[in-house]
Amino acid sequence: MSESTLPKRKLGELEVSAQGLGCMGMSEFYGQVDDVESTATIHRALELGVTLLDTADMYGFGTNEELVGRAIADRRDQVVLATKFGFVRDPENPGARGVRGDAEFVAQQAESSLRRLGLDHIDLYYQHRVDLNTPIEETVEAMAALVKAGKVRYLGLSEAGPETIRRAHAVHPITAVQTEWSLWSRDIEDEVVPTCRELGIGIVPYSPLGRGFLTGRFQSKEDFQEGDFRQSTQPRMSGDNLDRNLEIVEALRMVATAKGVTAGQLALAWVQSRGADVVPIPGTKRRKYLEENVAAGALTLSTDDIAAIEKAVPIDAIAGARYPEAGLKLLSK
Repeated sequence: MSESTLPKRKLGELEVSAQGLGCMGMSEFYGQVDDVESTATIHRALELGVTLLDTADMYGFGTNEELVGRAIADRRDQVVLATKFGFVRDPENPGARGVRGDAEFVAQQAESSLRRLGLDHIDLYYQHRVDLNTPIEETVEAMAALVKAGKVRYLGLSEAGPETIRRAHAVHPITAVQTEWSLWSRDIEDEVVPTCRELGIGIVPYSPLGRGFLTGRFQSKEDFQEGDFRQSTQPRMSGDNLDRNLEIVEALRMVATAKGVTAGQLALAWVQSRGADVVPIPGTKRRKYLEENVAAGALTLSTDDIAAIEKAVPIDAIAGARYPEAGLKLLSK
């Protein structure tokens, strides 16, 4: 029996739970993996009323899609499955990134994702990053062909700028834009959010907990597992930036303690409070943290709460860029 604690929200015309589950870390990037616990986490999420599961073809070189596909094989009707294409990776050089959005690549990647997931259709198909060398119109036309063929239901973009969103939406309705949005990543508020709202596009914030940093669980480099990319490539978790940002997290923790919740729950509740068209997808590979995140969905923040949170984490106080230089170059306008 479902223990649903999450209300529903709309991404365009697509109804999903007010909070989704990001599955990336179950297969790569965040240290050791445990498929048994990850599968149990997905099943627990469904029990708690989470319907939106988010994966991508590049997570674990496809192994994340396979994991998610196995986990939902006998409960497909409970899931809104989102996956993404666009990155090109080389197993011999895992850190390197290329991006493709040409029509041939779109069709090829969709077939590969469907095979790994064991599905006959994808509910929400995102372009993971915009190919700056291919007109967005060509990419979206190819994605729209997948909708016409019944292989995809709705289309999305990830980390697209306002101009790109408008051009894409003119070709075929875009249901959701996925982008980083949290207390320490608020640059989309100036143009991307207003553009999405003007066009009726839902917003799906990834890393709403600042890649876990806003929970306060990480106090030094030693707190990250071996193989965790946050330990080596994230500017905000390196050098002097780490120390400065820890001071901000401590300020957030004090506000959370006064309210009787964790810093992570308060940070997630803040993202959820941004609007009824906002569906964050906090990622976790453990049931313990999933349950903590879902509980944040029941938090109601007053005007005073919001003011206290934003005083603790001022919009211009975060030290360091959200990506290293190579990652920033992949963001579109």
